Parts: sequence; structure tokens; C-alpha cells
Amino acid sequence: MKAIVDCNSFYAACERLFKPALHGKPVVVLSNNDGCIVSRTDEAKALGIKMAGPYYQNKKEIEKNNVAVFSSNYHLYGDLSWRVMETLRILSPHVEVYSVDESFLDLTGIDENKLHEYALFLKQTTELWTGIPVSIGVATSKVLSKVANRLAKNDKIGTQGVMLLQTPEQQMKALQKTPVEDVWGVGAAGSKKLRLFNINTAWELRNMSEEWARKNLGGVVGVRLIKELRGEPCIEMKDPLETKKMIATTRMFGKPVYEVQELREAVATYISRAAEKLRRQSSAAKIISIFVVTNNYSSMYEYKPASSSLYTILPYATSLTNLLIEHAMPLVENLYSKGSKYLKAGVILSGIVPDNAVQFNLFEQPAHQNEKILMTMMDNINFSMRNDVLKFASSGTKRDWKMRQELRSKRFTTRWEELFEVK
Repeated sequence: MKAIVDCNSFYAACERLFKPALHGKPVVVLSNNDGCIVSRTDEAKALGIKMAGPYYQNKKEIEKNNVAVFSSNYHLYGDLSWRVMETLRILSPHVEVYSVDESFLDLTGIDENKLHEYALFLKQTTELWTGIPVSIGVATSKVLSKVANRLAKNDKIGTQGVMLLQTPEQQMKALQKTPVEDVWGVGAAGSKKLRLFNINTAWELRNMSEEWARKNLGGVVGVRLIKELRGEPCIEMKDPLETKKMIATTRMFGKPVYEVQELREAVATYISRAAEKLRRQSSAAKIISIFVVTNNYSSMYEYKPASSSLYTILPYATSLTNLLIEHAMPLVENLYSKGSKYLKAGVILSGIVPDNAVQFNLFEQPAHQNEKILMTMMDNINFSMRNDVLKFASSGTKRDWKMRQELRSKRFTTRWEELFEVK
């Protein structure tokens, strides 16, 4: 049996955790630069506030109903996500972290007569230890467990936040209730195609032949989906990916950037972030790619973003921030066009190899052991003190281009000066 543990309205739940007065009240969390709504509580959903809807379009309704609004607080959400996942790892032997707020669990070995009891134990313990409400779906396959989880979320009181699909009868009723667009892997775009075949529910999709799926539903992927809906496990549990093959850091700017110096500062900052991730997995990168997004519209009615990118191959792979910045700056100069309005920039490190297996030039062995020690010291200090206490001058000091977070709450669990106070 497989289970999926999904945090309910995760970002909003993190905000509520340190503000008990908000329990039972509508809360929404905004995306980068306070643009769109990315998390809503059930109370906000009941007001008709749409997911991914622009904040400015919903602002009047939000103010009218006293909805609490927060900017995304990724430090807080990341730390609370880690706590939820660590709790699950303590309680279950095999956990696959699927996203920041979802994990699959392998329940092999649990007595089938005690699965509901065990799922309730998982839910109650996770909520007790972390304060984050969760819903759990349990079934014989991953796709069915996602269906079960959706039903548990839609009826939190009736199901106690836990739904099991063990028997064929339970699975049939659940699939008949599930619109085809809500099946994991189908979505809105896929459902339009399926409706042309008069397939409107997950049950109708489940009853299609494998041959039909092979022809009309993406070949092997479609066949796998049909089998999963029938309760045949085809999507295996995955082990954590310890070493990434590509590391990226990208951000929208808090306001449009026009000057090359601001663009340099942003790219140097993103390089520093990516290099930290690189060193964390004891790797080095040989390829740096830089991209920028511009929007040179002439009026408020024109919105035509354009992206351009460049890359460079280093003489040898490295994880030293100073070397990576040194090779990235010429790319920024070449990408920059005076008068353009820059909305976003990003850095991608690839050609990643283990740090202890870097192939140097035979005639030019770089003596950078001391620099590696310096990088380790910087990482340790920045991790413990946060806020980039130590940074390269090329990253800038004012950083007026940084992402806008005007409604961000305190980082209660990751900043000494912002720790939650109990009086």
C-alpha cells in the first residue's frame, strides 16, 4: 500500500501557526513580488478567491472580508517543510519527498486491518509535533492514493482527514466522484482531449483499454496511468536524489532594472546562492549559463517579455564563488542592452562533477585549497547567522532590485532576532 501525506494550504498554515488568532479566518499568501495568490485557507476559498488569481484583482474582495494577506516567507516555509518531512521519516521507514508540502510513504508491512488506525496516528502525530495540518490518502498505487487524498481534503470532518481506498468497491466510488481533470498527471489541458472521447470521470478513464491508452494517451505513460487507476502499482517509490546534475537560482526583481551594475549585483548574488548549493553536495561545475528576461513594452496594454541567455565553459570545474562570479560577469556585460527594462535574471550551473574528481590542467595546477577553506567558513557563518552576513562586494550592499515582500511575516524559526516570543 502507498500513502501520500499532503499539508493543507501549506503556506497559509505556516502563517497561522504563529498567529493563533487567524485560526478559522480567511488567509491568503502571495507569490514572488506579491503578484498572485498561491495559497488559500478553506475560508478564503469559500469567499470565491481563486488560486493563482492576481492580487490586485482580488484586493477589493480581500479588504471587504478582512482576509489576512502575507507575502511568501520561504525561509519559514522551508524550515517547517523540513520539520514535517523529518517527522514522517521518524514515523515511517520509506519516505519519498515529492514537493515542499507532499510526501509519498510505502506502507508495506503494515497490517491491512490497521491501515486506517496507522494513518490517523501519522496525521495526529505530525500535527502535534509540527503544528501543520495534513490530509492522508492511502491506496494500492500512487495515483489512487492521490485520488484518496483529494477526497480526504474535500471532506475533512467526515473523513477525519484520512481516506483509504482498499477494496474495489471503495475505489469505484472514489473514481466515479473524481472529475478526470483532477487525476494526477491529467490536468486541465489533458482533460479537454479526454472529453472528446466522452471521458469525464476518473472511473471512465480507468475502464479504457491499454491499447487505447497507448494510442491516445502518450504511449507507455498513458498505459501506466490506466494501470495505476486500476490499483496496479507502476510508479515506484524513488530514493532521494542526493546529487543534482544541474543547479539553478532565479528571481524576479522587486522593480524593473535598467542599469548594468544592478544586473551584475543580482547575478553575483544568484551565483553565490548556487555555489553554496554546489558545495553542500561536494560538487563542482564547469558550465555557467546566465539568462535575463526583458519587457520593453511601450504602454501598460503591451506585455511582451523576451528572454536571452549566454553560457561559458570554464577551464576546469570549480565550486569557488569568486571564480564563478569572475567568469559570469562578462556574460552579463554581453547580455546587457542599454535602455532595456529587465524583469528577471537567473543562473544555471551544469557540467557538475564530484569536487574530488576535478580534472585540472597538467601544466597549471591551481593552488586554491585555502580558498576552499575560506568558502567553507563563509558557508558556515552565513548558515548560522543568515542574511548573507559575509558576501562578495560584487553582490552589492543596497540591493534595491531585490524581490518585493511588503507583507512578509517574521522568520520565526530561522532568525535569532525574529524568534517567536512567549510572554
